[in-house]
Amino acid sequence: MAVQIEESWKGHLSGEFEKPYFTQLAEAVRKEYQTTTCYPPGKLIFNAFNLCPFDQVKVVIIGQDPYHEPGQAHGLSFSVQDGIQFPPSLQNIFKEIQADLGTPIPTSGNLTRWAEQGVLLLNASLTVRAHQANSHSQLGWQKFTDAAIQALAQNRQHLVYMLWGGYARSKAYMIDKQNNLVLESVHPSPLSANRGGWFGQHQFSRCNAYLEQNGQAPIQW
Repeated sequence: MAVQIEESWKGHLSGEFEKPYFTQLAEAVRKEYQTTTCYPPGKLIFNAFNLCPFDQVKVVIIGQDPYHEPGQAHGLSFSVQDGIQFPPSLQNIFKEIQADLGTPIPTSGNLTRWAEQGVLLLNASLTVRAHQANSHSQLGWQKFTDAAIQALAQNRQHLVYMLWGGYARSKAYMIDKQNNLVLESVHPSPLSANRGGWFGQHQFSRCNAYLEQNGQAPIQW
């Protein structure tokens, strides 16, 4: 697995590439991609970092692992490629944005436009086998993505962290809540969202208000 990652992120994460776990991770991922169908395409594994340089991050949204059906995953959490039907969680995200901000539900679920505005759409695992959710969760990706979260936590302030569901919320301990905004809720999947705690939280307007209070442009959700 060749690591092609944006220069500012490389500067903050270069130490990780030298560690034994990453060497083992890279070899395991390389073998998986050679022997079975995996997502996202290899050139898009680090897409979240490449579209959102370290110093431009304003918002962090943590997912668990990539979508595992054909044509969906392209290296951004919750996002799907153009022309792909919205997964249920993404549909609920758009519904809440519409209710919160009055923004119409878009025709595409491609969230590249968010990433380019400073939203780091980070999955805890960056790869997955086709049709097998969480199939790469034991390869060591979490050490790497936790290092990315810690780098932000130690070097950046006044970010908004959106932690949706138990897995994402388990990362809250790394974040200084005095100098950042942490928005926690249930996961937007129908199973969780329909029980309450997703809709009506006004996370997207709260996020933008915080950014503006700290001299940043709001996100065009």
